[in-house]
Amino acid sequence: MKNQEEKIINLISNQSVSFISSIDENDFPNIKAMLPPCKREGIKYFYWHTNSPSMKVKHFRKNPKACVYFYDKKDVAGVTLTGTMEVLDDIDIKKEIWKDGFVQWYTGGMDGEDFIIIKFTAENGRYYHNLQKEDFKIE
Repeated sequence: MKNQEEKIINLISNQSVSFISSIDENDFPNIKAMLPPCKREGIKYFYWHTNSPSMKVKHFRKNPKACVYFYDKKDVAGVTLTGTMEVLDDIDIKKEIWKDGFVQWYTGGMDGEDFIIIKFTAENGRYYHNLQKEDFKIE
């Protein structure tokens, strides 16, 4: 898996869009295209910033089960990761992620109630490449 992990990290690092799936109030999957993660730790932990009143934050507060997907159209490769999403309102992680340009999206800036972080912890994955698929567990 080590060699595949490097390929997966490369795939994720080169995408301009990521897809996040939550479970809605009727227990159906709900998918959202987002910017790439603003912080990543290998293929285990991923962080995004978002608006606290968003639908996905409401979903994750109720049900943390989540799926993220990254796709490389050029190489026809992709990786699906399943795990849990945590809503973080921690000032230290907010300071680490905050950029001055974010003020246009978040009322009240970094300290405002609108700016929130979601953290995904991957447990399992499926890597699609060369017309093959490989399932794996993330330790």
